[in-house]
Amino acid sequence: MESAILVAPDISCEHCEHAIEGAVGELPGVSSVKVDIYTKTVHIDYDGQKVTLAKIEEVLDEIGYTVTK
Repeated sequence: MESAILVAPDISCEHCEHAIEGAVGELPGVSSVKVDIYTKTVHIDYDGQKVTLAKIEEVLDEIGYTVTK
């Protein structure tokens, strides 16, 4: 199991939190998604054999929460 913390500056409210947790949580291999609205971060636990971090970032981008590098 791998973990990542991604920063998405467009996170601003509970709607953002639910949208991200729903979209990323549906990906195969993702076991946990927690959004922190105040720090604008997404904490993800995932199986690197089933899903890549690049794919997770792509999904975030598609729903309007681009990850900063």
